[in-house]
Amino acid sequence: MLDFFRSFALSFPETLEVPHFDKTSFRVRKKIFATFDFKTQLACLKLSEKDQDLFSLFDSKLVLPVPNKWGKQGWTLAKIGELKEEIIRDLITAAFNQTAPENLKPNSKPHPFQQ
Repeated sequence: MLDFFRSFALSFPETLEVPHFDKTSFRVRKKIFATFDFKTQLACLKLSEKDQDLFSLFDSKLVLPVPNKWGKQGWTLAKIGELKEEIIRDLITAAFNQTAPENLKPNSKPHPFQQ
């Protein structure tokens, strides 16, 4: 499942895969939007509070806030090996959109001063 997670995360503009302690991280302009832990098969994604609540409603045993102050900031754990690809796509997209600058988000229009 990491191969799918990796290829989808890297499909977003300016995304890089960079080691982060014992995990791999996916970053846009040096900001982490997701990590993947090979040992536990857990992803940690930066979501908005609203998205975190929504995804946790799907199955709170598979998608749940990090149980500390990071969770209150939107960091969310997802048991990737137990989720369907569609949910994984939605999680990664939400995390990228939470972290990326407006002009890199899918379907975003450039600011009038950037044209």
